[in-house]
Amino acid sequence: MIEINKDKHTESHNPLVSIIILNYNAGNLLVDCINSIQKSTYTNFEIILVDNVSKDNSHIICKEKFPTIKLIENSENLGYCEGNNVGLRKANGEFMMVLNPDTIVDSQWLEELLNAYQTNGEGIYQPKFLAITDHSMLLSTGNMIQIFGFGFSRSKGNMDKKQFENIEKIDYVSGTCLFTSKKVLKKIGLFDPFLFAFHDDLELCWRAALIKINSFYVPKSIVYHPIEGTSFKWSPLKFKLMERNRKYCLLTLYDRKTLLKMIPGLFLVDIAVFFFYLKKGLVKMKISADVEILQNFKIINQKYSQNQKIKIISDKEIIQHLKNKVDVPNWIVDTKTNHFFNSFLNRISKITRMII
Repeated sequence: MIEINKDKHTESHNPLVSIIILNYNAGNLLVDCINSIQKSTYTNFEIILVDNVSKDNSHIICKEKFPTIKLIENSENLGYCEGNNVGLRKANGEFMMVLNPDTIVDSQWLEELLNAYQTNGEGIYQPKFLAITDHSMLLSTGNMIQIFGFGFSRSKGNMDKKQFENIEKIDYVSGTCLFTSKKVLKKIGLFDPFLFAFHDDLELCWRAALIKINSFYVPKSIVYHPIEGTSFKWSPLKFKLMERNRKYCLLTLYDRKTLLKMIPGLFLVDIAVFFFYLKKGLVKMKISADVEILQNFKIINQKYSQNQKIKIISDKEIIQHLKNKVDVPNWIVDTKTNHFFNSFLNRISKITRMII
């Protein structure tokens, strides 16, 4: 089990929240983020700034401007997963918050998340995400998982018409702002370092679901974020990591018996993904993703075994909550391609469910 600092504020009425911010050349966005945190109505928190070898000195500037923050400087870029793990291991709080440096938080964000946890119990929680440039645009009202491992943000790009105003269970929480307790992390472990970045939040929450720890969306907690964030934008590396990590999640979280039944569907989906990457001019990234899966099968097998040991819920129960389609904004995938791929996915998913 991964060691985390012993909690100094367990079960208090005013519990300490550790806010971990992983920085990599975030510039002034980081200062704006911390400024907004300082205006929070809930004030018992510590900020742990973990720097992944930034070259813009943003971490130094922030330490000078906000001397009370704890600064951890990594000697190399550890990626999203292990970078955040470094901060989580040093955290003293009863509750943990992983927050991106390009966010702006509403003053009541933390109070609402803490209230939701204390009302609904052990789980992983996220706020409502709105666009920084347009506060009427939704970026996420909870993240969803398609049965073949694609993750997507519900309602991304839609207008906020208060259509998602209740606390509800979701498939997984966005790593942009992820709130949970030390108690939960001791049960499920930290982020999987193999993933480096992307699908890390999906993997963590799916792993939690294996032991019946749910993910929740909290609409009264509001966080503002750039439409596409600052994490690699939609670079070739991002496309590669998303495909590699999608397959890693399938191979480590589903039971092998389930995967055997899914082989026809997985094969057809893989062909569709190949042609999507071909259209994007990213075939090399697709091939590289598949090669890395084959090269790391020993690691995958070890992770699979670990997950099977803790698993207390069947794949059938999990799949009941997963989706047949993916909801992708047209600025990422054009409308025609999106419609074709979703029609294809929907049919294959329905048939696969019947087989499982």
